[in-house]
Amino acid sequence: MSGIILAAPGSGSGKTTVTLGLLRALRQQGIAVRSAKSGPDYIDPRFHAAASGAECINLDAWAMQPERIRALAAGETPLVIEGAMGLFDGAPPMGKGATADLARILGLPVVLIMDVSHQAQSAAAVATGFAGYSDVNVVGVILNKVGSPRHERMLRRALEPTGLQVFGTIFRDYNLDMPSRHLGLVQAEEREDLEAFLDKAAGIVAQSIDVAALMAKAAPLTVPTGSLACLPPPAQEIAIAQDAAFAFAYPHLINAWRAQGAGISLFSPLQDEAPAPADLVILPGGYPELHAGKLAANQNFLTGIRDAKAVYGECGGYMVLGDGLIDADGKRHAMAGLLRLETSFERRKLHLGYRSLQPLGGLWDMALTAHEFHYATTLKAQGAPLFAAQDAEGTALPDMGLRAGNVTGSFAHVIDCAL
Repeated sequence: MSGIILAAPGSGSGKTTVTLGLLRALRQQGIAVRSAKSGPDYIDPRFHAAASGAECINLDAWAMQPERIRALAAGETPLVIEGAMGLFDGAPPMGKGATADLARILGLPVVLIMDVSHQAQSAAAVATGFAGYSDVNVVGVILNKVGSPRHERMLRRALEPTGLQVFGTIFRDYNLDMPSRHLGLVQAEEREDLEAFLDKAAGIVAQSIDVAALMAKAAPLTVPTGSLACLPPPAQEIAIAQDAAFAFAYPHLINAWRAQGAGISLFSPLQDEAPAPADLVILPGGYPELHAGKLAANQNFLTGIRDAKAVYGECGGYMVLGDGLIDADGKRHAMAGLLRLETSFERRKLHLGYRSLQPLGGLWDMALTAHEFHYATTLKAQGAPLFAAQDAEGTALPDMGLRAGNVTGSFAHVIDCAL
């Protein structure tokens, strides 16, 4: 078991594109590789999976127990981890959950992907500062968005005295920019040119980076040693919505529930499929606001969840359980009507951060860690709350979510049980 972490001094440095190119290049060379994404990210893992041909996992140093992280990272093939934001950027107040914490927990080396489009010799100072800032083992750099061969020579000359290995330089290519929307990148399945994009990224990485030297820096993973408290399945038979409107389900939870004996079935609300008979129907988060009209018209889907024994919704799924959803154009769409909830994207407001949750009833019976990220405005929320909540700094927040009989939901994405 070995692994390596691709991080950066800050967001926008090109981590995702370089990681995708590396994963696809290794796959093209016949080298089996796994990948992971640091933090509560749903978008990048889908691109990883498309690039590598293997499921991508989330590793969250704020919300997951260290032993959970070590267990999820374990595997027979090398693991490439893409960091989030800057290497040391995490939750307030002290930056817990940063990519650097993953490096410490797993004992892995870090390669910095640096956007040098507006730097020359100063890039050496940045790299030196990051390498010497803490006990994280920064072993080298990849120079991204280099402007010209002359620019490359200046950068390499400046970096020589630092002792950091330069694994390669990637010249600026605007055709590799990835489109985004308010929750991050456009989803992998929405890109008709995805395979061509991944192949192009792989070609650039293979030509520009010494891939063999980079992977040779992968270090043995820290092996799990302690006991692991599991988040038990919330029901024995679980039907989970899965399509472009409901894409934000954590694989580590689904896999863990399967391993504990739960039956898992999938269905597509966008295809007007009703869930299979189950003890619990889960509507994960996603982009239902982009498909609200279609969802409102899909009667097989709506009847299926209205007739279900129990239903749980997270974020986008929670909104669909409400009475109505107003899209960005101001049009109201009637939803399932199972919770007294009205939400709107016409008046956007960012809600972002880690959450510590204490259930007040409903599906869960233990303290949980979770994350919230959405732009929906709540116009109406009437009924008993689902969670008492705190933010990452331990500050009490208003109670979250709603519960009405066997129907529950909130804007929080549950990640793990809290210890």
